[in-house]
Amino acid sequence: MIKNVLGTRLKTCSLDPITGYFRDGKCDTCAEDVGLHTVCAELTQEFLEFGRDRGNDLITPRPEFAFGGLRAGDKWCICLARWIEAYNEDPALAPKIALEATHHSVLEHVPMQILQQYALDDSSPTLFKS
Repeated sequence: MIKNVLGTRLKTCSLDPITGYFRDGKCDTCAEDVGLHTVCAELTQEFLEFGRDRGNDLITPRPEFAFGGLRAGDKWCICLARWIEAYNEDPALAPKIALEATHHSVLEHVPMQILQQYALDDSSPTLFKS
């Protein structure tokens, strides 16, 4: 069983848009995932622009890769390093995180106390699409 940062089964981050290194909706990882796409984040416009300005444009649609582009409010498995970079630049820039859909390995780099400060309200019925 793949675990999340809470120690329970890793839940789906998003199926619409479909996310994850394996494009299965989950923020799972493997040795080939050098970007560590392990953080299930609810994207903000500020974070999307921050990433674009650093060479990772997730806003612009790329039909040749069947990628429609992302918008504020979408859930997406983002790279751990990008979340940490945003947090270090300005804690208000780091997007909220779905803890139940964030891979347990994130705890090797970010303390649970910080993750809890960024936790989405998991009572939201639209948080996880399964």
